[in-house]
Amino acid sequence: MSHMDNLIKKIENREAVVGVVGLGYVGLPLAVEKAKAGFKVIGFDVQQSRVDQVNRAENYIGDVVNEDLKEIVASGLLEATTDYGRMMEVDAVAICVPTPLDRHQQPDTSYVESSTREIAKYAREGILVVLESTTYPGTTEEIVVPALTEGGLVCGETVFVAYSPERVDPGNKQFKTKNTPKVVGGVTENCTRVASSLYRSVLEGDVFEVSSPAVAEMEKIFENTFRHINIALANEMAILCEKMGIDVWEMIDAAKTKPYGFMAFYPGPGLGGHCIPIDPFYLTWKAREYNYHTRLIELAGEINNSMPELVVDRMMRILNQDGKALRGANVVVLGVAYKKDIDDVRESPVLDILTIMDNEGADYKVVDPFVPVFRLGDKQVETVGLSEELLKTADLVIITTDHSDFDYELIANSSRVVFDTRNALKQVEKKPERYIKL
Repeated sequence: MSHMDNLIKKIENREAVVGVVGLGYVGLPLAVEKAKAGFKVIGFDVQQSRVDQVNRAENYIGDVVNEDLKEIVASGLLEATTDYGRMMEVDAVAICVPTPLDRHQQPDTSYVESSTREIAKYAREGILVVLESTTYPGTTEEIVVPALTEGGLVCGETVFVAYSPERVDPGNKQFKTKNTPKVVGGVTENCTRVASSLYRSVLEGDVFEVSSPAVAEMEKIFENTFRHINIALANEMAILCEKMGIDVWEMIDAAKTKPYGFMAFYPGPGLGGHCIPIDPFYLTWKAREYNYHTRLIELAGEINNSMPELVVDRMMRILNQDGKALRGANVVVLGVAYKKDIDDVRESPVLDILTIMDNEGADYKVVDPFVPVFRLGDKQVETVGLSEELLKTADLVIITTDHSDFDYELIANSSRVVFDTRNALKQVEKKPERYIKL
């Protein structure tokens, strides 16, 4: 029996041991779903504290159900380790490590490279290795395959390599890891077949096979670039509508009544999260290799990156109308997470807004029911609770994250001046004395 047939049989019989490298927002939910599907799962992470949390069944990811984690850890289906030597036990492994940008806005693939090297040290014949981290087209074949085959393994015969991009949307109530369709692109047909068999054994969503890892890598970046550019368009419309005295939110709601040819995107204080602010720049970097300048993507980046400064400028103008300066002003900031109903502050534009406010000497307090404490540069900031007194004493209340847990009636009734960057008070009938929308 070939290595491919043997591995597929082990997968179908739930006899395969599955590894997940990186137990963060992508890796832990994936590890949990694989264990729930009946596979023995070993999670690998360089952070001992994270490994200890998993082994104690202490959940730290919002999209993971606490009871699910406790059950699979107690049953022995999931355990975590920092010891890559245990990769010798693994039949299939997914790489779910960070792929950030460096300070020059260029891809940092060091986590992918180091993880692949560790896997290669201990990989046995017949192993499946799938990269899930978002990256530029070519990464799987240029970085992962050479590292795995330099010791004599043959891609498509004794090692199977594929790319299957993560599709994690923190806080999404409808689509989770389990039911989101999966794209798989193997280096060879055998690689695609083996990888697809694993995902079909775990997930409820469709598995869509493409012809190569590069296609899968490109489609992932295209997904996020699509959102990146359309959000930039919405942000630019917000800037223009404000100058023209038009309510951009009303305009967009009117536009989305068209049943074809339009998809609604909304403006905001900037982009945040692990994907949209970062992934498009992987493509702009790679495009230079082909002597092509991705002008539209970079222009969208300029617009989106300018939003925190624009928001602070609007705050200054709002305060000026009351004869106040931002310096020394009492400002209440509602929300620091990058999107509603999550505790994730990665790349949050609110951090940029707060940094500018610090530089301008504003006196602010941050309210976020999901984030009790966060880091802003070198300092640690503790959030406070929402109260009538807090709102009434504020010179300005700014809504930067539209959490469902916020009491918007209280905010509207107790605040004198509200700057709403999320149209969060849309459903509140009685608006504040002064209510300004982005």
